Amino acid sequence: MMSTFLWTRPDSETSATLLMAHGAGAPMDSAFMNKMADALAAEGIAVARFEFAYMAGRRTGGPKKPPPRADKLIGEFQTALQTLLSETEGPILLGGKSMGGRVAAMLGGGGSLPGRVGGICCYGYPFHPTGKPDAEWRLAPLEEARRPIQILQGDRDPFGSKAELDEITLPGHVSLAYLEDGNHDFGPRGKSPATLDGNIQEAARLTAVFVNSL
Repeated sequence: MMSTFLWTRPDSETSATLLMAHGAGAPMDSAFMNKMADALAAEGIAVARFEFAYMAGRRTGGPKKPPPRADKLIGEFQTALQTLLSETEGPILLGGKSMGGRVAAMLGGGGSLPGRVGGICCYGYPFHPTGKPDAEWRLAPLEEARRPIQILQGDRDPFGSKAELDEITLPGHVSLAYLEDGNHDFGPRGKSPATLDGNIQEAARLTAVFVNSL
């Protein structure tokens, strides 16, 4: 069953609330998730983080189970959304890091999406298994979504780099922006002029632009 949300709220007026899921291997309070939530709050977006049951189980000393298949997690995301709808007012975004964003996009293709859900935010979308662009690409959740999707991707993301993504055409309701020299966690290499904090701030700024466009 769901634990309660981990909230990061703006000091000023809130433009929207992002229901944010973690990636396959790291919890909702990983360094990336903490930095991203703080940056989003600075842009006026409240962030409600939650954990899927397999990850929450690790906190209680349970076995370190691998994540289930992404489609098996849609129900848990739906439950979190229902809870959030009852606890908040105003526009809601669905989103997440890597696998969490993929599950958000899958939920976004469902027929019963509440009207308050305005869009979907994917931070490092796992287009294909890491380093395997020849494997089957995970485009169906993006193609089938019933809301606008914003994907923020590191240039060098091994789950889908700019060079690889330049070769494909995404649906019109999907927007894609790159973070300079970023890996899957948006971190650049040491010799790059970009910084991790700068890329995360840019990702938050672009999310705020996306919210305002909805």
